[in-house]
Amino acid sequence: MKKLLLLLVLGMVIGFNQSASAQEYKSAIGLRLGYPLSVSYKTFLNDKAALELMGGFRSWASYRSVNIGALYQIHNPIESVSGLSWYYGGGLQAAFYSWDSGYLADDAGKTSIGISGNIGLDYKFANTPINLSLDWMPTFWLTGYYDGFGSAIGGLAVRYTF
Repeated sequence: MKKLLLLLVLGMVIGFNQSASAQEYKSAIGLRLGYPLSVSYKTFLNDKAALELMGGFRSWASYRSVNIGALYQIHNPIESVSGLSWYYGGGLQAAFYSWDSGYLADDAGKTSIGISGNIGLDYKFANTPINLSLDWMPTFWLTGYYDGFGSAIGGLAVRYTF
């Protein structure tokens, strides 16, 4: 997982067109691929601070989950690559789980609440309303199905900017 993340970060830094614009975007909406798979909405509150809201749904076999989250992020430009910035921040996550064990009246469910850190890269393509971000969200789960530290949260977001 660490090698894959490193390769993705290097690919973003090396592979992007150097003629990309430094133009900023106000808001963006799209998909966040990874765990959890979600819809992502990001809006800048000022030149550096952004708020990202996420919501998603997963289902397989007899297991279902719904997740929501909010992150406050501070963005800092990487001067050597136009359109690229790195960010850090934190926020809250909530996940609602349910499953069916196959027996009558034996369904179960849990709610997990967590505090997340957030670090990543954000890239805005020049002359195209597309934004990519790649991040990691280590989360400390306070209650519920998960309990304790979770490090496997994060992903790649592809968004339409406006």
